[in-house]
Amino acid sequence: MFDVGFWELAVIFVVGLLVLGPERLPKVARQLGQWAGRARQMARVLSTQLQDEMNAVDPRRIMDPPSSPPTYPRPGVDDLRPHAVEEPAAGQSDHATPGNAAPP
Repeated sequence: MFDVGFWELAVIFVVGLLVLGPERLPKVARQLGQWAGRARQMARVLSTQLQDEMNAVDPRRIMDPPSSPPTYPRPGVDDLRPHAVEEPAAGQSDHATPGNAAPP
């Protein structure tokens, strides 16, 4: 990940030894190791949760249209809904209206 080799680690150790001293260096190294372990664990948990969420989504639900028309919770939206066009019954012509029956 960081591509740190042996010599880079040796230089970091020597600088840490000079700055912190031999008493505090092991404590700081242990604390840094614990923080790195916690960060790895949190990243692993986050990755697992994201993977579980992606697997939980049913692709058919995304691809298939809804079985019922959507509901509109705001008043006045009923005017915006598309109204179904009724098919003429058998025996009726297209220009016949309910008040004007077609001649027999």
